[in-house]
Amino acid sequence: MSLRALWIIYNEKGENASIRFSRRFSTVEHRAKSLAGSSYVAVPEDSSFLQLLLTELGLSGSHKSYVAVRDDCLYRPRSPAVELRLDGKGTLWPVLALSQAPLILACLPLVDIPSEPRPPLANLLSVSQGLTFLAGLQTFLLGSAGNLDSEGLVSRMATLPSLLLQVCPLGTLLDTPQAVTPAAPTVPTSAGAQKQPAWKTGLHRGRATVNVAVVETVRSMQYGSPTRQDLWDVYGTVTCKCEVEGVLPNVTVTLSLPHNGSPLQDILVHPCVTSLDSSILTASSVDNADGSAFSGPYKFPFSPPLEPFRLCSYTSQVPVPPILGSYQLKEEENNLRLSVSLKLHESVKNSFEYCAAHLPFFNRNQMGVVDVKVSSGQLDVSKEKNLLVWVLGQKFPKSHEVTLDGKITFSGSSQGPSDPLCTGLTAYIKLYLKVPDTTLSGCFVDQHSVQVYSSAKPRIITSRELLSKEYYIWNSTGPAPVSSGQMMI
Repeated sequence: MSLRALWIIYNEKGENASIRFSRRFSTVEHRAKSLAGSSYVAVPEDSSFLQLLLTELGLSGSHKSYVAVRDDCLYRPRSPAVELRLDGKGTLWPVLALSQAPLILACLPLVDIPSEPRPPLANLLSVSQGLTFLAGLQTFLLGSAGNLDSEGLVSRMATLPSLLLQVCPLGTLLDTPQAVTPAAPTVPTSAGAQKQPAWKTGLHRGRATVNVAVVETVRSMQYGSPTRQDLWDVYGTVTCKCEVEGVLPNVTVTLSLPHNGSPLQDILVHPCVTSLDSSILTASSVDNADGSAFSGPYKFPFSPPLEPFRLCSYTSQVPVPPILGSYQLKEEENNLRLSVSLKLHESVKNSFEYCAAHLPFFNRNQMGVVDVKVSSGQLDVSKEKNLLVWVLGQKFPKSHEVTLDGKITFSGSSQGPSDPLCTGLTAYIKLYLKVPDTTLSGCFVDQHSVQVYSSAKPRIITSRELLSKEYYIWNSTGPAPVSSGQMMI
């Protein structure tokens, strides 16, 4: 593996960024020109490279939040391998960049296969080796703890030319800079001579830890009308962070359901999953439920990457939403009478991290007199925003039901916020809730079901939570937007 160029950039708090060290390898550049032929793109000058890289990373200091060449929806960034577009001179790719304040380390590895069509990053050994080199260089400069020592940084920067002669003579990478620092004792593993895949740029050393988090999100559109059907859907994600020794460690995570749980459907898995029961993949929410849906357990054997990743996602057809609501408005001259009722379903855990209902009012004058009472919780009034915020707290009362009633006068001298949809009596309540240690489907990960094939006993951490998103309760006495079918996920 060879490097065409290397840069070390100092970028203190996004200001006065400068290149502290750069090195170009002319022999490697000559090879790059021979391999690329007519599609060859030369390495730009340091000043041009610095500006292009900072712009691509969003650190240029420009007040423009939108940059077309970076933020256009047609552009698909593939971090940490970014591409720099040179004005009329082609595209420089793949530029690898690692950032840890206040340093940005960047290099341009030699790609010895045709760059068009663009090959997948996982197929490029030079990318994974280049990232390993930058990570080692980062450790060399900042120390293993990652803390910046100004004097130590200056002295280590001074040794870089001689260091590169040892680990990267003439641009050909022989070792990583970590080799010149005190090496941590290595622990023998059962991997033996197992070859490390190109997509895995390093190995974990230390205590084995597996963290599995299940997060379910519920959406709802409730109308409180016999002529309009209430809608809701639930989708979940399982996220893992596995710190396990070995080149290709084997981990198995099992999702379980209680006897009355709702089966998981539309399951999508990460490419690292090595095998899967066909009944898991064929469960679909499009099919009519016939009572024979696979209800688990759902086993996912995989060889994890080093970084956190989404192991799988799924949907679940739960019978009821967590909170059922009723919202009624009645207009009287310049007053608006409102009545709200919210009921927590008995199957949902009555212990919230937060639960709040927002009642906005659009296309009216600003609020004047607000005479509204709540049976539980606290009511905050923002007259400038024409918004009532009903903070329900962490628990519903024993009855599992709360109410809000009152009258609002819109007698302000200035106009409140506007919305083209919410005119007249078209109004809604939006619920925000988070419930720890629960899911609507009942899905959970038992710590004892997580299997890690490692010489050391791992620490297993599991969690689950329920969140709301786009959870609306519409005024039943006015018109409201209606979906003709299932809510789309």
